[in-house]
Amino acid sequence: MAPLARGLLLLALLLAHALCAPGGKSYYDVLQVPKGASEDQIKRAYRKLALKYHPDKNQGNEEANKRFAEINNAYEVLSDSEKRKIYDRYGEEGLKQYAGGGGRGSGMNIQDIFNSFFGNGQNDEEEEVTPKGDDVVVELDATLEDLYMGGTLKVWREKNVIKPAPGKRRCNCRNEVYHRQIAPGMFQQMTEMVCEQCPNVKFEREGYFITVDIEKGMQDGQEVLFYEDGEPKIDGEAGDLKFRIQTAPHERFRREGNDLHMTVTISLLQALVGFEKTIKHLDEHLVEIGTKGITKPKEIRKFKGEGMPIHMSTKKGDLYLTYEVLFPKSLTEDQKTKIKAVLS
Repeated sequence: MAPLARGLLLLALLLAHALCAPGGKSYYDVLQVPKGASEDQIKRAYRKLALKYHPDKNQGNEEANKRFAEINNAYEVLSDSEKRKIYDRYGEEGLKQYAGGGGRGSGMNIQDIFNSFFGNGQNDEEEEVTPKGDDVVVELDATLEDLYMGGTLKVWREKNVIKPAPGKRRCNCRNEVYHRQIAPGMFQQMTEMVCEQCPNVKFEREGYFITVDIEKGMQDGQEVLFYEDGEPKIDGEAGDLKFRIQTAPHERFRREGNDLHMTVTISLLQALVGFEKTIKHLDEHLVEIGTKGITKPKEIRKFKGEGMPIHMSTKKGDLYLTYEVLFPKSLTEDQKTKIKAVLS
């Protein structure tokens, strides 16, 4: 490629990267791994997420199918060292420029990627054989709006990171058995700890933002997992980072499982003769709650399908309204006489 053409391509890539929406979800966020994740981390994260959102386990679920496609797309890029370098520097637009300029592509569709990774349907989980650091669990308050419509939260994360340090250290220690002669024809079995000499390391604190996806209808106690983003382990794998979802209090609605509850106050006149009224839901659509009949104090009415989305489903729970009747503080004698005449 001529120097001028190479320079123009580089300028186009830089401009495309600068114009990328900063709020978009990165491929690292899709696979729930840190940006510096190793190849093994990316593979393990892909394996767990692809099994969770595979269409065979989520038939008819459009959200799960969409997530499965995102996961495979992210893995196709991050598992390819050349594509990953371009993505890290120039973003998705850089990848498009790269592909349009004749860059190397895998030519694999989603099912090809899944089959090449899992082989002949062997979906058994990998057996943990290496030491693992502690998991980190963070209680995360999610708004009712995010749990109703889905959303993302930016969370600042600080953790220990293993860095090189001067000197050597004992590592990969193991017990070795040997026999020592203690008398003619007599031997004693002995065990000795044997270690290698490895480059020294140290812990340093680093901070960065993590994008946490809040899925529609997630329940209290459900967890969003970031694989190997917990406490690091020298000569082992890091633990996992888990965000445990909790529903934050809401000023109007109260959640119970998949149902929503709300209190509505009406006047005594409305309670007796009926009323026309709407309430604004969490996504701002209007729900008609009026009636032509009499409404008793503390009466509860159900509005089917107006509750919370059921996680990983197209169905919704119900909305329950409790009516409070606002009585007048006082009545004049004339008002009392008229009321008696009407109600007698």
